[in-house]
Amino acid sequence: MRKSKINISGFKIGTAENREGLTGVTVILAPDGGATAGVDVRGCAPGTRETDLLDPRKTVQKIHAVVLSGGSAFGLEAASGCVKYLAEQGVGFPIGNVCVPIVCSAVLFDLMIGDEKAYPDLLMGYEAAKSASSEFLSGCNGAGTGATVGKLLGFGNAMKSGAGYHEISLPGGLRVGAYVVVNACGEVFDGEKIFAGVFSRSRKKLISSHELMLSGITRECSGANTTIACVITNAALSKAECSTVSGMAHDGYARSIRPVHTTMDGDAIFTMASGEYETAVDTVGYLAEDAIRLAVLDAIKNTETMGGCISYNDIFSG
Repeated sequence: MRKSKINISGFKIGTAENREGLTGVTVILAPDGGATAGVDVRGCAPGTRETDLLDPRKTVQKIHAVVLSGGSAFGLEAASGCVKYLAEQGVGFPIGNVCVPIVCSAVLFDLMIGDEKAYPDLLMGYEAAKSASSEFLSGCNGAGTGATVGKLLGFGNAMKSGAGYHEISLPGGLRVGAYVVVNACGEVFDGEKIFAGVFSRSRKKLISSHELMLSGITRECSGANTTIACVITNAALSKAECSTVSGMAHDGYARSIRPVHTTMDGDAIFTMASGEYETAVDTVGYLAEDAIRLAVLDAIKNTETMGGCISYNDIFSG
């Protein structure tokens, strides 16, 4: 695991996890007053909450948090814990004397590792929100606790994955960060090097998911997938532009994960913008793409062997 730090004013990240059950939740809190947001979902098996209101045609213009969670559909309950915490702080969309926190969420499937009956709930979501700060741990923490990769030959050949963070800052003041939870069926790669993927326990070596796909593998990608992320930035963006940035950021997935966006993935990327820095949306989108790519690699490099799934470090450390 690695200690990460956010240098984008106002944003905070909190995590909570069950390291015995191997599941967890990550909360990304917006600055005071909320953040403009958008989302782009490319996977065919998503599990989400409150994504419809990110449509530019909808009334609410800002959200207060994004929750990324393990537990598949069960894990959507964790977002209610974040809502409860924010409501206690008086944070939310004002309607009369009531403030309703606007919290969007996406989940990944991690029920095949650890305890299949363990999943993030309201209390875990509350604790993650309460713990949020500018410093947090990446690796097998939060929503990355039960994340795995390399499932094209079944879960028995999977490797351990986790959550990663990368931030890019330009001299003029623009900042773009990406928090990614990598739970792909395929492999994570950089150039010609495979960092994680299908691992043959008998041969003690990585098997290329790329080559497996080219060989005409007939098995459908295992359902234990989905890579989810949140891009944060100090840029001034509209809701539509945030969705555009999320769409461009998916190229960061494509540059580091193969295959990606399969029929059994729910790949999604949220974008939250605080509105402090005027810049071109294409610049933010390009930086988001690279931040996503590097955050994916960060997730793999900071994992640990857990639940019978070997980590990158235990394969390549020697």
